[in-house]
Amino acid sequence: MALTPALKTTLDKVVTSHKVVLFMKGTKDFPQCGFSQTVVQILKSLNAPFESVNILENELLRQGLKEYSSWPTFPQLYIDGEFFGGCDITVEAYKSGELQEQVEKAMCS
Repeated sequence: MALTPALKTTLDKVVTSHKVVLFMKGTKDFPQCGFSQTVVQILKSLNAPFESVNILENELLRQGLKEYSSWPTFPQLYIDGEFFGGCDITVEAYKSGELQEQVEKAMCS
């Protein structure tokens, strides 16, 4: 099991200390996969301040996150402490306007 109690505590802190957090391959300035880059571009287009965490730097983090979110792939987007989704969900929510609403709500809370 990759998700140790210590890692869970750390992840809880990371996702609750920022309104929008993107666990991704690479960084928001240098995304290292197309899906991560897509989500970064969407968040930037919304002018949403967000924290990015490079999962390629830490294999334990990468494996633990899959359990933490019950989501097998990256990127993983968290809004207001809650798992929002991966690339496909984020793109759909962006097109429908739901993502903008969620981000604005998080920024106001």
